[in-house]
Amino acid sequence: MYICVCNAVTDSDIHTAVDGGVRNLKQLRKATGCGSTCGCCKEKADEVLALALTEKMVAQSLLPVMQLA
Repeated sequence: MYICVCNAVTDSDIHTAVDGGVRNLKQLRKATGCGSTCGCCKEKADEVLALALTEKMVAQSLLPVMQLA
């Protein structure tokens, strides 16, 4: 789904950016351009970013358990 139409940034792009080290909206804007044109997407981008960060944190916390199995 497109989050930032101005810069063609999708939710997948945001997840990829998180995997690449993005941790906040300022870093996301620098990495993808998301929110840097009209700004209408900032709220949704922040929501998707928070979700991606949470998913990454959960996946990392489960990683040692899966390695033991």
